[in-house]
Amino acid sequence: MKNNLPKTYNPKEFEDKLYSFWNDKGYFKAHVNKDKKSFSIMMPPPNVTGNLHLGHALNGTIQDILIRWKRMEGYEALWLPGTDHASISTEAKVVDKLKKEGKSKEKLGREKFLEEAWNWTEKYGGNIKEQFKKLGASCDWSRERFTLDKGLSDAVEEVFVRLYNKGLIYRGNRIINWCPNCKTALSDAEVEHEDTEGKLWYIRYPIKGEKEFITIATTRPETMLGDLAVAVNPKDERYKNLIGKTLILPLVNKEIPIIADEYVDMDFGSGAVKITPSHDPNDFEVGLRHNLGQFKIFNDDATINKNGGKYEGLDRYEARNKIIEDLKSEGYLTDIKEHMHSVGHCERCHTIVEPIISRQWFVKMEPLAEPALKAYEDGQFKFIPDRFGKIYTNWLENIRDWCISRQLWWGHRLPVYYCKDCGEVVVSKDKPKECPKCKSKNIYQDPDTLDTWFSSALWPFSTLGWPEETEDLKYFYPTDVLVTGYDIIFFWVVRMVFSALEQTGEVPFDNVFLTGLVRDSQGRKMSKSLGNGIDPLDVIDKYGADALRFTLVTGNSPGNDMRFYMERVESSRNFANKLWNATRFVMMNIDEDIKSYDFDTGDLEEEDKWILSRKNNVVREITENLDKYELGMAAQKIYDFIWDEFCDWYIEIVKGRLYGTERKTKETAQKVLLIVLKDILKMLHPFMPFITEEIWRYLPDEEKPLIISSWPVYRENINFPEAERSMEYIMNAIKGIRNIRSEMNVEPKRRSNMIFVTQDEEIKKVIDEGKRYFVNLAFANDIYIRDSKDGLGEDNGVVVLEKCEIYLPMRDLIDFEKERERLEREREKLESELKRVRGKLSNKGFIDKAPKEVVEAEREKETKYKDMMDKVLERLNIIKNN
Repeated sequence: MKNNLPKTYNPKEFEDKLYSFWNDKGYFKAHVNKDKKSFSIMMPPPNVTGNLHLGHALNGTIQDILIRWKRMEGYEALWLPGTDHASISTEAKVVDKLKKEGKSKEKLGREKFLEEAWNWTEKYGGNIKEQFKKLGASCDWSRERFTLDKGLSDAVEEVFVRLYNKGLIYRGNRIINWCPNCKTALSDAEVEHEDTEGKLWYIRYPIKGEKEFITIATTRPETMLGDLAVAVNPKDERYKNLIGKTLILPLVNKEIPIIADEYVDMDFGSGAVKITPSHDPNDFEVGLRHNLGQFKIFNDDATINKNGGKYEGLDRYEARNKIIEDLKSEGYLTDIKEHMHSVGHCERCHTIVEPIISRQWFVKMEPLAEPALKAYEDGQFKFIPDRFGKIYTNWLENIRDWCISRQLWWGHRLPVYYCKDCGEVVVSKDKPKECPKCKSKNIYQDPDTLDTWFSSALWPFSTLGWPEETEDLKYFYPTDVLVTGYDIIFFWVVRMVFSALEQTGEVPFDNVFLTGLVRDSQGRKMSKSLGNGIDPLDVIDKYGADALRFTLVTGNSPGNDMRFYMERVESSRNFANKLWNATRFVMMNIDEDIKSYDFDTGDLEEEDKWILSRKNNVVREITENLDKYELGMAAQKIYDFIWDEFCDWYIEIVKGRLYGTERKTKETAQKVLLIVLKDILKMLHPFMPFITEEIWRYLPDEEKPLIISSWPVYRENINFPEAERSMEYIMNAIKGIRNIRSEMNVEPKRRSNMIFVTQDEEIKKVIDEGKRYFVNLAFANDIYIRDSKDGLGEDNGVVVLEKCEIYLPMRDLIDFEKERERLEREREKLESELKRVRGKLSNKGFIDKAPKEVVEAEREKETKYKDMMDKVLERLNIIKNN
C-alpha cells in the first residue's frame, strides 16, 4: 500500500536518495520562460578551498527556503551556485604543497605554478559543493560558475578596460594593507582587526636651537625612522607658539617641521602626532596636504631598508626593541603606558599587516560611490533589516580609492602591458603586437593579479553572460535578493552595487537580506583557537539536514547573531519525529482511496471548521511573513500550528470519530485530516524539504512530487471565525481543567462532574454544544450549566475563564484518605530537609568558611522547601475540613 509509511523516522534512509531524485529529474533547473515571472538569487560564492561551516549552512538554508517557496508559488526560480578562486588562500595552499615536495613557486615559474594551482583546485577544491547538497540546497548545478571561468574572466577584463578608458582606474603610490608574509597587498576584507594589548611610548623630540622638547605618543616607535613632521591641532593652545618651528628627529638627527592640522586629536596621548606618510593612511593624507613627500623605511618582508640607517636589515619588531633601548639610553623616552588598540592581521596567515606606501593599481571611487549612494537613498534596493543602510551610506560617504592589484600569480592577471623600450602603458583585453607609441615589439604583461573582490563584484551579472546581452541576463537580472552576512556590507555589497550601476545601469538586486553570525552556546565566535567550531556535516549525520535547517532558521531574525545549541537541534529532530508519527496515525486511519478535497462543508463538525479555518489563516500569515523575509516568524508559526493545533488538539479530538462506526462523520474527519496534512507539508517543505517530500510520497491521490507542487493559498470560503472562537474557548477551558487536575495530583482517568457558572448566553451555547469535548478530553462525567454558584460550597477546584467559572467537586477528583497519607509523607520529608538546611545556615562556621555561592544555594533551598511546605499544609487543611 502507498500509505505504509515506515514506523521509525530515520533521515539517513531517504535524505541522500531524495536529493539525487530531485537533481536527476531536473527540478532545480531554471529556464527562460516568458509565461512565468522570474525569481533569482546568486549564491555568494564561497572560497573554492573552503568547507561548509555553520555560517554557510545558515546562509544556504535561507536561500533554499526562498527558492523552494517561490518555485512552489509558480515562479521560474533560479538559484545560481558557484565558487570564488580565493587568490591568497589557494596560492598559499599550493605553495605549501610545493614546499612539502621540495619545490618552490619561484623555481617552477608562473606557467608551471598555475598548472599546479589548477590541478590542486580540481582535486581538492569544490568540496563545499557536495556539502551544500547534503544540506538540501536546490541550486541549478547546471549553471555552476567559478570566478576564473572563461566567461567570467572575459567580463573582468572588459570592466577593467572600460574603467581605465573612462579614467576610473589609475596606477599610483598610495598607502595599502601589506602582508609581509604573503608579500601582497590586501583588501580591507582580507584584514581581520583584533583588539590587542599594546603600549603607548612617549618620546621627546628636541626643538632645534632650543632647550625645549615636544612629546609625541606612538604605538609603533619603529616607524619614527620614517617621520617627516610632527603635527599639532591649530586650536591647541599648548602648541600654537611652536607651529612652524623645526624638530630634530631623535636617533636619526634629521630636521623635520612642526605643522598644524585639524586631523590631530588634542585629547589623545600628548596631543602631538608624529607624521609618517609612507606607513600610515591618515599620515599619508596629512602628508599630501602639507607636501611632505615620502620616506619608506620597510622592505616587502617588513625588515628595515637602507633608509633606516644603522637599523637596516632588522625585523620590524627587532628594530622596535633596539630603538626603544636607544631612546632610553639617550634620554628621549619619557613614559610607557599600557594601551589597548585594534591591530590588523592577514586573514589567511594571521601575520600583522603593515600599512605601507606602494605603487599599485587603484579604482577611483568617488565617481562610482555617488550613484551607489543615490540608488539606496532613492529606494532602488533595500536592506533587511534596514538599520544596516547606515553602514552602507557611511562607508560610501567616507570611501577611499580601492587598491585592486595583488602580487600573486593565481587570479585574474591585469590586462596591462608595458613597452620595455619607451615605457608606454597599454590596457587591452588582448596582448598588443607592438607598442602603439614607438612600434617596438618588446612588450610584457603586468605580473600582478586583480583583487578577488574585483571579480566577485561582477557576480550578479557576469554569471548570466554579461557583457553579452543573453536571454538569461534579460530574464533573470536584476536578481531579487542577495543573502549574505552583515560583516561584508562594504567589502562586497557596495562593490556589487557600484559595479552593476556602472556596467548595466541597474542595481544588481532588489533586496539585501543580511544574516548575523552563528555563535556557540556561550555567545562566542566560533574559531579553531577556541576549539568551539561545529561541523554542520556532523550535525546532519546525527540528526538529519532538516533538523539542522529548522534550528538555524527558528528563533532567528535578519541581522542578529544567534547562539547555536545542540539541544535545539534535538528539539527540531523531535519536531520532525512528531510530524512523522502524526502522519503515520493519519495514514493508518484513512482509506487509501480517500479523496481529500471531495467533501461537503455541510458535513463539517465544529472541530473541522476550526482546524480548516486556522490552517487557512496560517497559510495567509506565513505567506505574508515570507514576503517580508520574516523567515524565523514563519517557521515558528508552522511549528506551533503542527505541534499544538494539529497534533495535540485536532488529532486527539477526532480519534473518537475515526474509531467510531458512523460512516459520514468518519469520512469527513479523514478528508479534513488529509487536507490539513497536505497543506502542512507544503508550508513546511521550504524549511524541512526532506521529511516533507518523503511523507508526501506515501500520501494517497498525489502523483506530482512535493517540490513542484503548488503553494497553498488563502481562501475566503474556508473562513469559520465563529468555530475558531468557540473552539478557542473550549480549549482554554480544557487546559484550565487539566492544569487544576495536575495541581491536585488527580489520577489521569478519574472522572468528575463539572459545573459551568455563567450568565452569558453565547458562552452557554458554546459549552452546551461542546459537551463531548469535555467528556472526551477533560474526563467530565456530567456537565451542568448554571447562572449562579449559590449552594456549590467551598470544596471545589475552580477554573476562571472570561465570563465563566468552572467548578470541579473535589470529592469527585480525590480519594481523601489516600491523598492525606501522601501529603503526610511529603510533610515529613520536607520537615527533614528544612531541619538539615536550617542547621547548616545556623552554623556560623559554615557561613564564614563556605564559598559565597554555596551558602546562597542553601538559602535558596530553604526558600524552596518552605514554599513547598506551605502548599502541603494548605492541602492537608482542606482535606481535614472535608
